[in-house]
Amino acid sequence: MNKKFISATLQKVREKNPLVHNITNVVVTNFTANGLLALGASPVMAYAPEEVADMAKIAGALVLNIGTLNTIEIESMIIAGKSANVNGVPVIFDPVGAGATPFRTETAKKLMNEIRISVIRGNAAEIANVAGLDWEIKGVDAGESNGNAMELAIQTAQKLNTVVVITGKDDVISDGKKTFIVHNGHPILTKVTGTGCLLTSVIGAFSAVEKDLLSASVSALVFYGSAAEIAAEKTASMGPGSFQIEFLNQLYQVSGAEIENYGYFTEQ
Repeated sequence: MNKKFISATLQKVREKNPLVHNITNVVVTNFTANGLLALGASPVMAYAPEEVADMAKIAGALVLNIGTLNTIEIESMIIAGKSANVNGVPVIFDPVGAGATPFRTETAKKLMNEIRISVIRGNAAEIANVAGLDWEIKGVDAGESNGNAMELAIQTAQKLNTVVVITGKDDVISDGKKTFIVHNGHPILTKVTGTGCLLTSVIGAFSAVEKDLLSASVSALVFYGSAAEIAAEKTASMGPGSFQIEFLNQLYQVSGAEIENYGYFTEQ
């Protein structure tokens, strides 16, 4: 895989305008929808148990995010996930805060057990808790740890038979056989709520047009991180509010040439 492949995959998203079905948290719904629209995907937020199977069936990807959990949404996620599985729709899972409370951790594991997850995206603590490995967590943010994120990604991918994306200062993507490190991004992303959740949905958009989900995930992260770097440069003397708006602009504007210039990833 190279930067030209990433540019071509981005172009496919913009040309095909894939429908991304999100069952996500209330904090990030608007930002996620705007980010997907800026990218060139078509977002839908459908939560009712009565319709999620039908919506997932026609989507290009299904994104499940447990940021603001309740029992009705859990039911909807399982119904939608099983429908996506039956209809060959990739399921992208964001286990927000797994490990923070028993309810979150058990819900994340329940979803992993009942649905065939295509890609799981989270910080190291969240991924470790879903996989049943030891890692600290505080609230919904990753705790400090000396653990090896690359080793964690590989072990989790092999154990859960899925593509694992661990985001942090550097992002690790593995299917248990091949592993990539993406070095793009900017620290100011952590000052805007929902940037990780939006990234999960962007992975969904890329997965809707590229069947190789490892390549789709790497492409999404390189694109997303490049957009963040450009936005941070343009708003360097401002703050998170200006960055957030410019970041949406860059999700819309980033070109293949800019991916060639900014993209920075390595295969391990």
